[in-house]
Amino acid sequence: MENAHTKSATEVLDNFGVNENTGLTQEQVKVSVERYGPNGKSLWELVVEQFEDLLVRILLLAACVSFVLALFEEGEETTTAFVEPIVILLILIANAVIGVWQERNAENAIEALKEYEPEMGKVYRMNRKAVQRIKARDIVPGDIVEVAVGDKVPADIRLTSIRSTTLRVDQSILTGESVSVIKHTDPVPDPRAVNQDKKNMLFSGTNIASGRAIGVVIATGVTTEIGKIRNQMASTEQEKTPLQQKLDEFGQQLSKVISLVCVAVWVINIGHFGDPVHGGSWVRGAIYYFKIAVALAVAAIPEGLPAVITTCLALGTRRMAKKNAIVRSLPSVETLGCTSVICSDKTGTLTTNQMSVCRMFVVDKVEDSNCSLHEFSITGSTYAPEGQILKGDIPVNCGDYDGLLELATVCAMCNDSSLDYNEAKGVYEKVGEATETALTTLVEKMNVFKSDLSGLSKVERAGACNSVIKQLMRKEFTLEFSRDRKSMSVYCTPVKPGSQSKMFIKGAPESVIERCQYVRLGTGKVALTPALRDQLLSKIREWGTGRDTLRCLALATHDTPPRKEVMDLENSSKFAQYELGLTFVGCVGMLDPPRKEVIGSVRLCNEAGIRVIMITGDNKGTAVAICRRIGIFGEEEDVVGKAYTGREFDDLPAEAQRDAVKRARCFARVEPAHKSKIVGYLQSFDEITAMTGDGVNDAPALKKAEIGIAMGSGTAVAKSASEMVLSDDNFSTIVAAVEEGRAIYNNMKQFIRYLISSNVGEVVCIFLTAILGLPEALIPVQLLWVNLVTDGLPATALGFNPPDLDIMDKPPRNPKEPLISGWLFFRYLAIGGYVGLGTVSAATWWYLFDDEGPQVTFYQLRHFMQCTEDNPLFKGVECEVFESRYPTTMALSVLVTIEMFNSLNSLSENQSLLRMPPWVNIWLLGAIILSMSLHFLILYIEPLPLIFQVTPLHWSQWIVVLKISFPVILLDEALKYISRNHLEDQRGFCSATVEHGVESKGRSILKTFSFGDRHAIADIALPLHTREREASVGRPVFFRKREGAWNTGHISGRRLIPPHVQPVADARLSGGVSAVGARGNPRRAPCVCARGASERDTPPDSPRPTGAQRRGSNAPERSLGQITLMSHFEKQFAGEQRKYFHREVWLRDLRRDQRLSPVESTVESSLFDVHQAFMSQL
Repeated sequence: MENAHTKSATEVLDNFGVNENTGLTQEQVKVSVERYGPNGKSLWELVVEQFEDLLVRILLLAACVSFVLALFEEGEETTTAFVEPIVILLILIANAVIGVWQERNAENAIEALKEYEPEMGKVYRMNRKAVQRIKARDIVPGDIVEVAVGDKVPADIRLTSIRSTTLRVDQSILTGESVSVIKHTDPVPDPRAVNQDKKNMLFSGTNIASGRAIGVVIATGVTTEIGKIRNQMASTEQEKTPLQQKLDEFGQQLSKVISLVCVAVWVINIGHFGDPVHGGSWVRGAIYYFKIAVALAVAAIPEGLPAVITTCLALGTRRMAKKNAIVRSLPSVETLGCTSVICSDKTGTLTTNQMSVCRMFVVDKVEDSNCSLHEFSITGSTYAPEGQILKGDIPVNCGDYDGLLELATVCAMCNDSSLDYNEAKGVYEKVGEATETALTTLVEKMNVFKSDLSGLSKVERAGACNSVIKQLMRKEFTLEFSRDRKSMSVYCTPVKPGSQSKMFIKGAPESVIERCQYVRLGTGKVALTPALRDQLLSKIREWGTGRDTLRCLALATHDTPPRKEVMDLENSSKFAQYELGLTFVGCVGMLDPPRKEVIGSVRLCNEAGIRVIMITGDNKGTAVAICRRIGIFGEEEDVVGKAYTGREFDDLPAEAQRDAVKRARCFARVEPAHKSKIVGYLQSFDEITAMTGDGVNDAPALKKAEIGIAMGSGTAVAKSASEMVLSDDNFSTIVAAVEEGRAIYNNMKQFIRYLISSNVGEVVCIFLTAILGLPEALIPVQLLWVNLVTDGLPATALGFNPPDLDIMDKPPRNPKEPLISGWLFFRYLAIGGYVGLGTVSAATWWYLFDDEGPQVTFYQLRHFMQCTEDNPLFKGVECEVFESRYPTTMALSVLVTIEMFNSLNSLSENQSLLRMPPWVNIWLLGAIILSMSLHFLILYIEPLPLIFQVTPLHWSQWIVVLKISFPVILLDEALKYISRNHLEDQRGFCSATVEHGVESKGRSILKTFSFGDRHAIADIALPLHTREREASVGRPVFFRKREGAWNTGHISGRRLIPPHVQPVADARLSGGVSAVGARGNPRRAPCVCARGASERDTPPDSPRPTGAQRRGSNAPERSLGQITLMSHFEKQFAGEQRKYFHREVWLRDLRRDQRLSPVESTVESSLFDVHQAFMSQL
């Protein structure tokens, strides 16, 4: 039934043709509830999925071709020819097994939803006069269902009557609301109402917290709200991670290059198909060169790459598990490194999902019409009865305040909930309603009777102080909460005879205070005047609308209640009459508090350039207040255009919604569909989105986001829809996981580049031998051994490289940035070219120069296929020598050794081995030793030499191997030097020499250093922050480029360094600016000026811009971006808003705020890089 919440109960009953008292007839019951979730994928489908990767398919094709060719081999090669395809197939099978195991072990998100399907339901049907219990799956729309406290709602139900004073429902798993919701039967006229506002509806899977009610089923199975979530999850396709996309692109490019090169090699050698070595058979020659082409394909494919990536990710997951981040999807580890937005649920994620009283007050004294208050704050943010009561910042003994004694009594007695210690989980949990449990915890913290709690167990501690109070008073009955009077009360009689019975009341402050006639002062009371009432309500409104947006409850007593015999407890409309003439005791303010560590975590996210967005089902005021407390919003920040409710967001047109998602940092009163829509918009901006959550309502968005992060205490649905689970429910663990993800990606780049450069070398080797007509230097089984084992071990060890120190000071990387840039590709070609040339040279050296070799001529070597006994050109040469194992052994040994040296080059992309020595990664040294040991094994231990077609080498030959291999380090050091000292300067003046001045006690202290020299920067930073800082307060400090280096440009700055070290810097650019090109040559850039200052703002010795350098005669003479630089750097130095330290965010802000032209942005970028290089070191 559509919009049942807008209809009256009678209309809904009539729609289904049912009577509330009798229920459906047997004829009306037609179908049972649809079962949740489609069947899972078959095992065969999972196996097939493992072969969808393009690189894996190329390997599979190579294995099949090799297997076919092996069938045609003759002689002793018949057995060894099958080694290559069998090894490749074993690798692919192992990968498939691992993948299937991973898939089968992952929980099924749809199956997990059954956790929230109640097994039984209570219905009225005509075939039975009384209520009957049936299986929940047999309930159909139109059934009359009864629910009571403790029940799980079996379907979506429109309430028709409430059979108790009040009905409370905990629907946090669906809506994210942190407190139970009071329900009613009245129509909700808004057809667009969100689930939170449908107060006359019960939703499948939610729990009845208190009360009893009757309703009619309007939706079952997949048509329920929780069923819609299931459908949404089932229809969400899993996107590939950025790394997977790059590897797919690499695989496509690789397949094209391999095909082209293989065809080229085969075509080039068509003229050799009929050489004598092939017995004059053109077909045998064609097959021989086809084998070479296949060998080339095997050499070009990095067979070990999938295994090494899997190993690196697995090792990363182990490290993350130690930090309480459990990774369910290996590829998501890498995705964490480029996360740019975290969309976080509020309840249970940013907050504890444990209501906690944080403030309270009682009246101290009343003078005339004014009153003063005793205000207290309470520490502790969970249900644990651990915390202090503070007045100001000083702990107090609550027993010393009479008002607090009575306040604790009201909290303990006017309460149907309790606290329980879960020994299995080791935490305190609520039993009952969250608000009342918060009051129970408050009483335990107050300990007004100063009970000795030291010897109690945690189980006993859960209710020790409450039990003391309950031993003094006996609860007779409860007047349940009702919507009209907005309060509840309990009637209590003292255990000690002769004392007066009392009523204790708690409820909405406006309603309770309106019925109060007195105010409690110590053990007495005074009349509550209108002026006093206004003062109390003003204070409560301040708590409810200020920074905290607390949920306030007023506490009161009725010192002389009516006798219980004359009270009509069956008529709730009379309850308000019994609660007149009350005495106001005090007020408590509570909230679902933020987790302690969240504030620091949000700040770290800002520093790492990651935007945090709160998405919650709670109301907007509470959401914004929490955002201010944890740093998503500033204390005084205007949230217009930055915080939306679900309704406000829906009212915007599509384009405005897109713009809103760009700016917004808080969404409140949202439904599951909103969360997925927001994630979708963010993904359309190429943002890499992480979604955190713990409830069923979070599951669709968790699955849609690139990274779904579930809380360990969350629902099974949320966990199964996520890529990562935080076992400690700690938001700060996300920051540690992002840091680990960034480090893993950096390390993966290193070993991917290492493996690719190795394969380039192998391709060059085979290509050279094919083009020059030389004998085979390497055979496929040797290439396979190198790619999988000897290269694989160092590549895996590179995954242990230590992370960069500034890894969390950088913005998230662009997921579209290429894995291999143009310069890096050139480096791979250079290194790979040397590897290939060195390998071929080793084999050629044995033929031409080795004392134990044949010492043939180079011409004879190139034309070895024409060698016959009758050929005069090969007189004195035994043709069998061209089938010797020595040259392939030399080539293989050089290839392995040169790759070991090359792995040392991969410790850092640009840092020299002199700065980053090999022992920074002890695992790499171990891998190199192991790889060389394995290489010696196949050379010297039978029958391995036969399988790999190698032979033992002599010492003299090993010396040649080392001589050929070592220069690869020198070559890469030269390329790194070029990268560091020439190419990086394209991004700014990183190597500028700077004169630094500090005016101290009337004299100038000058120091000179380079932006690119860390030692010099550290040298200047120390005195700047210690000896000179006090003398520098209020003094100008200038930074100036030395003459000639920037032509007519300069940078100046003013620096204020207070004793607590919070420097403020501004930078100005005047005159012309030159940037350093790729070859270090200065190039001119236009002068850029901005509004608002004159040249006198610059130092006296600053060069003045010429007319040609100005954009016009009326252009003001102040540098571009001075104010922006000042504010951003000030925040950076103060440790706040460090995201503006990053280039991308900074320039984006400038373009939006100051509308810079592209030319201006380029110049501003260069200016920024100068300051980035220096200021990041301070």
